[in-house]
Amino acid sequence: MEEEYKILVETSARHIHLDQAAFDYLMGCEEGQHAELEVKKMLSQPGQYVSNTRLNLIGEPNPKTGKPRMIAGVSILGPLRNLNQVEVSATDARTLGVSAPVRLSGDVKGSAPITLQNPENGRELHLEEGVIVAKRHIHMTPADAEKFGVEDGESVFVLIETDGRTTIYGDTVVRVSEKFSLAMHIDTDESNAAGCAGVVYGQLVDMVGDCNGDGEECCCEGEDHEGGECCCHHHEDK
Repeated sequence: MEEEYKILVETSARHIHLDQAAFDYLMGCEEGQHAELEVKKMLSQPGQYVSNTRLNLIGEPNPKTGKPRMIAGVSILGPLRNLNQVEVSATDARTLGVSAPVRLSGDVKGSAPITLQNPENGRELHLEEGVIVAKRHIHMTPADAEKFGVEDGESVFVLIETDGRTTIYGDTVVRVSEKFSLAMHIDTDESNAAGCAGVVYGQLVDMVGDCNGDGEECCCEGEDHEGGECCCHHHEDK
């Protein structure tokens, strides 16, 4: 993998985004007062951080016990936004008993409901929508997009080479902004499936239909081309 064209692959664990009003309510602010998030750890995307505040996610009742299904201690990411959104893995969604659609961040209309609970004061806020399984994506600057030959909103294939679990992920959406830093984000299910551990990099690849078994058009090392089945080749000029 050429050093210049490596893309950092980061695992994005379950997390919460809140607007000011929701955060104020959950923190028990009096009318006219506002709560502030405290930075615990900065993230790779400029200005983004994990806060010190954690909430519980309360889903649907367990049909066997009648008790609400819950995932405790989920971090709020800062800074505060203009919408409320909970990003979970598909496994998390099943744990909570909710039907969370695969969506890009910010696309929450008609998504799954959830109840947020502040374990410090017992306050709860029910959201009629907001729970999604985040669609895997790559953050890029305009300069990055030009170098890789892609555009905002384009879906690409990314090869992640790991020990025993090398994986090609399709349906990976390119997101371009001057505010971004180059990184691919996958959830914990996707990370585990690809055997990601430590610092992991990916590379854009093109998928081709048939290499006629000659082994020249497909460069994924170790691929079996018998029967004319084809795999991928590294993204042209990328």
